[in-house]
Amino acid sequence: MGNTATNSIESMSKNLQNVKCDFPILQKTFHGKRLTYLDSAASTQKPNAVIDCISNFLKNDYANIHRGVYALSQRSTERYEKARRDVAQFIHAKTPKEIVFLRGTTEGINLIANTFGRARVGQGDEVLISSMEHHSNIVPWQLLCLEKKAQLKTIPMFKDGSLDLSKIESLISSKTKLISIVHVSNALGTINPIKDIVEIGKKHDIPVIVDGAQSAAHLEVNVQELGCDFFIFSGHKVYGPTGIGALYGRYELLKEMPPYQGGGEMIESVSFEKSTFKLPPDRFEAGTPDIMGAVGLSAAIEYISEIGFDTIGKHEATLLKYAHKQLQQIKGLEIIGTALSKSGVISFVLDGIHPHDIATILDQDGIAVRAGHHCAQPVMDYFGVPATTRASIGIYNNEEDIDALVSALHHVQEIFK
Repeated sequence: MGNTATNSIESMSKNLQNVKCDFPILQKTFHGKRLTYLDSAASTQKPNAVIDCISNFLKNDYANIHRGVYALSQRSTERYEKARRDVAQFIHAKTPKEIVFLRGTTEGINLIANTFGRARVGQGDEVLISSMEHHSNIVPWQLLCLEKKAQLKTIPMFKDGSLDLSKIESLISSKTKLISIVHVSNALGTINPIKDIVEIGKKHDIPVIVDGAQSAAHLEVNVQELGCDFFIFSGHKVYGPTGIGALYGRYELLKEMPPYQGGGEMIESVSFEKSTFKLPPDRFEAGTPDIMGAVGLSAAIEYISEIGFDTIGKHEATLLKYAHKQLQQIKGLEIIGTALSKSGVISFVLDGIHPHDIATILDQDGIAVRAGHHCAQPVMDYFGVPATTRASIGIYNNEEDIDALVSALHHVQEIFK
């Protein structure tokens, strides 16, 4: 049985190792070394399937959408709306009408805060987030609370980087109007138990918003099973283009929400006295959208779906375990974020060496990692570090990449002896 499982993993890893060939940038060299890309949490690289799709669309199908009566515009509109259907299927929404295209997760959270949040939160009310949030799921709520004279409260976490769920009930009161929570921490890799948090929210009739920026490329997301009211993710983190993302909202909630921006396409009628607005999702897509981005996102979703989340999950879990084991053998290295439920993010500190210096030296070996606070300064404050070096895994990574990282870190230590 053990040999069968091992052979299965080796076969799977071998198949995914070939995936690297689908990404032209991974064939490049930097500073004379092959590129070892370990920064997928910031942005994933793009496969030929996405690059070719965008190129072909611009060559053959591009026109502005929705209002054109000519064939090319109708063809472009169909590609755009197909992308909406693909996103709905990707995250298992009930209907494409629950999918709003926007620039990414940050804009999605701001949209909710400035429409749904502004209508729901009043003076003295409370918004509950976690202590591991990205700035994009902190600052919009701070601004709303400042405007409304409301309070922002945080769910604490343990030293392993997992949330202390036992504290949620004590933090909730009759004044708690929203819970906004990250699915997977970009700084720690922690996978939060969203379904459990949603159930607590439902018990108290509190809507739950989920930041899915770091989960959509790594975990199969079913918004109906999760039970969340909103879910947002970014295209550039799921092997698609930048400048495109998707917001899922339960349709009955989207219908209640006022427009986020005004302009063309989102209106039914306009006069100098009054304007009326379309139903969702059109109400939230003012102006000419990122048509090319939506088409590219559709291609990325198809690419991921062909590989399958079962394969992706097993591959990344195996690689994460291998990376933890190898890195923990480096003297003076401490991994920040060791929760049992974790995605492919490894943040670490190395005794006596600043993360920016580490990342700069690694770059000379062709290794791309991220160094800094990762837009999660409260997380850094909690762990008492100014910054971490972060290596993050994508479907194109393999053990060879981890070995290159470990070897280069030994080189860093030699330099700073």
